[in-house]
Amino acid sequence: MIYPWQTDDWQRLQQLRSHWPHALLLHGQAGIGKLQFAQHLAKGLLCEAPQANGEPCGACAACNWFVQGNHPDYRIVVPEALAAEIGQAGDDEAKAEKADKAEGEEGKKGRAPSKEIRIEQVRALLDFTSVGSHRGGLRVVVLYPAEALNVAAANALLKTLEEPPSGVVFLVVSARIDRLLPTIISRCRQWPMATPAPEAAAAWLAQQGVDDAPALLAQAGGAPLAALALAHDENRTLRDWTLTQLAAGPACDAFACGETLQKLPVPLVLGWLQRWVYDLLAERTAGRPRYFPQAAGGLARCAAKLDAAALARYLKTVTQQRAVENHPLNARLVFEELFLGYRELFA
Repeated sequence: MIYPWQTDDWQRLQQLRSHWPHALLLHGQAGIGKLQFAQHLAKGLLCEAPQANGEPCGACAACNWFVQGNHPDYRIVVPEALAAEIGQAGDDEAKAEKADKAEGEEGKKGRAPSKEIRIEQVRALLDFTSVGSHRGGLRVVVLYPAEALNVAAANALLKTLEEPPSGVVFLVVSARIDRLLPTIISRCRQWPMATPAPEAAAAWLAQQGVDDAPALLAQAGGAPLAALALAHDENRTLRDWTLTQLAAGPACDAFACGETLQKLPVPLVLGWLQRWVYDLLAERTAGRPRYFPQAAGGLARCAAKLDAAALARYLKTVTQQRAVENHPLNARLVFEELFLGYRELFA
């Protein structure tokens, strides 16, 4: 299945069928359905009776195997932390776990699932790519998200892309192409995927039963799947509380923020803070917030009391913190420091 806003990308991609690249890099904003698009594309490439527009038939043996998650010519490589969520981790992850001898079974117990794509997972692809196709067609690998490749895994993938096996297609999916090795990017056919128009995204969200689609879409930066996730976010109450604290400006209670938010993932809270600060800058320069239009009053009051240069420096600080957001950090201390810095902007 592809989403309504992806129809144009699908139709244009069919022009490549006569000379399909060995590696296609699908990149664009997070939350617009790139993974689902890549999976549907993989299904179409493996289909044994595709329609004229490249759509999979849905009835052949290959399509049935794909739906069941056991097509012998398909692999999807994702971090451990996403495997259960996606539900199609494939055999390579299992092989990678067996190959990971450094930690041992006892050492693995109790550890958090990895958020990285590790070298063992990429190496496991060698077995897959070195064997001929079971059905006489293509073999397809989906790698998501590419920015999760650790250094060793990225270098191992690069060697494979430099000497691509015959009949193997890599579908590389990324929301942060700036975090990929330039050498990996150069060996892929880049395919940027656009964020849908606000009207189309809002209409789709309305079909999903979302009431406040425009506001959620704004918070998600225009990404409809991210907006849908926000509509069902169990942390929505804490997000609204945090925005109230930020709207208080000099009265923001930094220590209460640290205490209340400490159990939340650091990237989640940094995302709220980064969007708020961006809207403050937008309010100062254009008078029009992007992410939180429903908080326009609070943004206007805060922006009127701030120095634009100091705010820009603070935004840089938040951005730098995001670069290490997935490292083991003391969330409470991180939040206290950032919210204290925010409050000092009004001193």
